[in-house]
Amino acid sequence: MKLICLSNKTKIYKTFALFILGIIFDSSLIIRPIRAFEEVPILDTQLNASPYIIGPGDVLELSIYGEPQISGTYQVLNDGSIPIPFSGNIFVKGYDLINATEIIKNKLQEQLITPTIQLKIKKARPIRISVIGEIERPGIYTLTTSESSQTQGFNSLNISGLPTVVDAIQKSGGITQNANLSQVELLRLIPNRENEYKKTNLNLLKLIFEGKQIFNPYLFDGDILKIKKASQTKGELISLAQSNLSPQRISVYFVGEVNNPGKIELISNTPLVQGILAAGGPINWRGNKGKVLLVRMNKNGSISKKRYKLNLGENVSKNKNPILKNGDTIIVTRTSLAVGSDALNAISSPVSNAITALTLLKLVGN
Repeated sequence: MKLICLSNKTKIYKTFALFILGIIFDSSLIIRPIRAFEEVPILDTQLNASPYIIGPGDVLELSIYGEPQISGTYQVLNDGSIPIPFSGNIFVKGYDLINATEIIKNKLQEQLITPTIQLKIKKARPIRISVIGEIERPGIYTLTTSESSQTQGFNSLNISGLPTVVDAIQKSGGITQNANLSQVELLRLIPNRENEYKKTNLNLLKLIFEGKQIFNPYLFDGDILKIKKASQTKGELISLAQSNLSPQRISVYFVGEVNNPGKIELISNTPLVQGILAAGGPINWRGNKGKVLLVRMNKNGSISKKRYKLNLGENVSKNKNPILKNGDTIIVTRTSLAVGSDALNAISSPVSNAITALTLLKLVGN
């Protein structure tokens, strides 16, 4: 009888095990881990309505009903905590206000019976964001509600109010010529989770040309703004050059056989031919129009050099008349005639000097 019961129990265990395995391997029932990046539709109001994440430097106002001696303002310390009397340091970094309120309430329940509390932001800390990709000065920037920014070549701009995506781009110097403004990626920290982000794509072309402010959301501390690379058409390049997201002026160096060599400031998105003309054009019979060199310093530290044939009637073209970038060096080489003439002058110069010296001696002797 005992053997039969044991056998029945074994069958039950096997059935239960098979049921558990079925749940585990049934794709419809699997609980998948949250991905590091969570897609958020741009038209969803959650983007601008994302909950504020508490961090070091924030000043919080804590109101506890019936407890004025504990109520007051508290600044979040570097370690992410606030020091509350009789309760010690309570860690609130990375939480939104709702969850931080619950954490503080649970801690206060050790000393108080059913405490009623209210928590709000009295003074927000400056936000620190990262702007990377096709930007003139990629890096980490701190933005406040009152400061100045400057897109390269523009006058200084005063920013007031909560900082937005456009403010961040302007402060980082503006976009490069290769910026893909139709898909600017914005990554934002998810509250109450460590190092997990949600992301969305912003179409800044619709912001610039159609005025849709939904594509210029407010920025939060820890946001990452990534501007990808793309190849725009001639029309898009010209239009973007006229926007305040693109540098207004660039500096280009002209050397060799041009009438006005040196550093010259040009309007952003000036093509090669117009740049050479701004430098006075090639010197007659000396400038080699068939061998113009464009030397460019790349972001990775490498140097690229490409040869072009100068054609004054050429339209903007990547292969024949490229758009110049800030810091480019243009070298207009010498013609064969100029090379021969310079060589002849170099050879004859000592002879001329000797003749001049001999004439001077004769004059002194007389």
